[in-house]
Amino acid sequence: MSEPSRKDRLFTRLIAWRVPIVIIYAVLVPAAAYLASRLPSEGAIDRLLVPSDPAYVETRAFQKIFPEGKVAILLFEAAEPWSAAVLRELDAASVELRAIPNLSTYGVLDIYRRARGGLVLDPAGVSALATFARGSTLLAKQGLVGEHFLGLALALRVSEPEQLAAMLAQIDAALARTPRHAVTAVRKVGAPYIEAWIAREASHASFYYFPILGALVVAVALFLYRSWRTLIAVLLAMASAVALGMGAGALLGFTVTIVSALVPLTIMVTTLASVVYVHSRFVDQPEGTSVDAHQIFALGNKLLPVSASTFAAVLGFAALAVSQIRPIREMGLWTATGLALGWLVTFTLFPALQKLLATPTGRVVPLRTALYDRVAAALPHLTWRWRWPLVLTSTLVMFGGVAALFGVPGHLAPMRVGINAVDYVDPKLDIHRDLVWFRDHVSGLDVVRVWVRTREGQIIEPAVLRGLDRLATRIDSIAGVSTVVGPTAMLRMRRYVAGFGETLPEDPQAFARLAADLEQLLLTEPELRGFFDVGTLGNAQLTVLFNQDLEDYASLERALELAWHESVSTDPAFADASMRVVGESMLAAKVGASMVPTLTYSFALTAALIFVAFLFVFRSPSARLMAIIPSLFAILATFLGMRLLGASLNVATILIATTVLGTTENDQIHFFYHLQEAKSRDLGAGLRHTLHISGRAIVFATLINAIGFLGLAVSSFPPLRQFGIITSAAFLLAMLADFTALPASMWILRRARPKDVVAG
Repeated sequence: MSEPSRKDRLFTRLIAWRVPIVIIYAVLVPAAAYLASRLPSEGAIDRLLVPSDPAYVETRAFQKIFPEGKVAILLFEAAEPWSAAVLRELDAASVELRAIPNLSTYGVLDIYRRARGGLVLDPAGVSALATFARGSTLLAKQGLVGEHFLGLALALRVSEPEQLAAMLAQIDAALARTPRHAVTAVRKVGAPYIEAWIAREASHASFYYFPILGALVVAVALFLYRSWRTLIAVLLAMASAVALGMGAGALLGFTVTIVSALVPLTIMVTTLASVVYVHSRFVDQPEGTSVDAHQIFALGNKLLPVSASTFAAVLGFAALAVSQIRPIREMGLWTATGLALGWLVTFTLFPALQKLLATPTGRVVPLRTALYDRVAAALPHLTWRWRWPLVLTSTLVMFGGVAALFGVPGHLAPMRVGINAVDYVDPKLDIHRDLVWFRDHVSGLDVVRVWVRTREGQIIEPAVLRGLDRLATRIDSIAGVSTVVGPTAMLRMRRYVAGFGETLPEDPQAFARLAADLEQLLLTEPELRGFFDVGTLGNAQLTVLFNQDLEDYASLERALELAWHESVSTDPAFADASMRVVGESMLAAKVGASMVPTLTYSFALTAALIFVAFLFVFRSPSARLMAIIPSLFAILATFLGMRLLGASLNVATILIATTVLGTTENDQIHFFYHLQEAKSRDLGAGLRHTLHISGRAIVFATLINAIGFLGLAVSSFPPLRQFGIITSAAFLLAMLADFTALPASMWILRRARPKDVVAG
């Protein structure tokens, strides 16, 4: 009798220690679950960049001087907004809202009362107010006045997501307490609503797919393995891996963001796939072998392929650390950690549960695989007969995917990258409807800040103020810019209130007299302090609202820089000044610009690392190269499908390539490992052995992965929904290539043919 191998001795000891192992997990898993429940969440688009990014650093430096805060606007719609009834309801809403701590309001009623000293809502007062408001282009551009609405701006002084959600709930409650008869609707617009919704969706995303995946596990275990004991073992192993992975994220200081909902799902399906690979080998018990001996054999037989595939997946997700998008970087490192813990669960807790629960093998409860066995028996001959059409078709699809993603110079633009906040909100929601309406009828949704720096105390000098006003006028004429609000907007409003119109005087002395009151106004007008650095009087900012696509961000920045250079050349006061374009929308643009490089670099690094892992598994050089074909085909086919369906890249869908490659390479490793295990010069015989040993597990694991990710299709968060649907399709395409294009390529490469075909 041969001496037991080192692997066999190791697994023998682990099985012997099954009770202590289960006790250790019984302590660790609840603790990890508690840590996971304490994970903070955030939904701000501007926080996507890593803190070391220069654009992030510069914007945060600007925000230390000019806190951008959180601003929303309520649009009170009415057929005739200039009626006493509408104005009373608007006034009542303002009173209710001002009672909320840390919330300020600003509307046309506030401006008029401050300018005229009061307002009586009788016919004469209403007429005077309407005349005042309709004559101001500044009020219209800020969204405070429209043909069928009146706006009320809100400044929310909160910093944490929980505080934001609580304040928005208070705002809704205040509006519900306000009588509404003349006002027909209230539209809610602004980043706070988007951030709160995204944060809520990110933290609750798991509720969408956990029930679906749980039902899938129950269905697979009962249909395939026909055992409740097997079901319990699989569920406990899977849940333990997810809890440990999420708890590790809490210890590492990660936060729940708009893409981290993918972390528990990826850990879950990958661990589940590994468990299925191990258990499928375990249930295939031959005659004359005891269950205990066969369990040790099954664990040893699957140790190398499962370990290699897990190692490759860990490296693949860790490769996302090259991204400049912070949630993607965190998601990669977090998932890599969770997958490593899932591997540990697969080879420690799951075997212990198999033993303690006495899960049956196929000799006790036969598997339902008759249909698969018939298909697998026919595949070697079919893939040889159709080898050239299969290979040529898959090659054409892959070239199409490359063209769809990167474009064709002079003929096809690269795939569109979506970064607009509207792209991240479910179109069925009221906030999406209100955002689109505001963008189309009132003003742009994107905001950039033009940060002007001068010598200390110089910013309020009349010559500098005149230059800032001219700069604002130049920026206002740039295509795509809808509104510019700057330091001189208050001076224009004061001129308008005094009856001189909104145009500032050209006469230097008259302008100097108007600017002389600015220092006093900085003490009395809180809104004005948002445009000046009161501490040093050496910084000012202009707020620019616009509507742009990603490809226009760079052109906008160039146009702003051109406007600045023109101002410097015509205004000597700017000789020592400098300008920077900063703000949350520019950070979002940087995120968008980082998406394709993130996809390209992370995918290339993932592929390289997986190829290195293949070096240690496969002896055949051709196997090392061909093993990646199904994953590559699936990834490029999905990008081709996305392009044909008009989908875009976003912060979730750029993860498709790494996720699919990092997950589906498991199948290729198991496929080639057992092909080598057959040790047959007859390719047909080797394929039949491989399809018998690993093929069923590949089918089961793929279905689990595909349906698990498809659970995201019920999410109301568009990026996650798109990611779930597209990734599920990619898993199925990879499985299709495993059983068609991959064997067809091998027939061609080896110049082989089935033994029952006569050479001609």
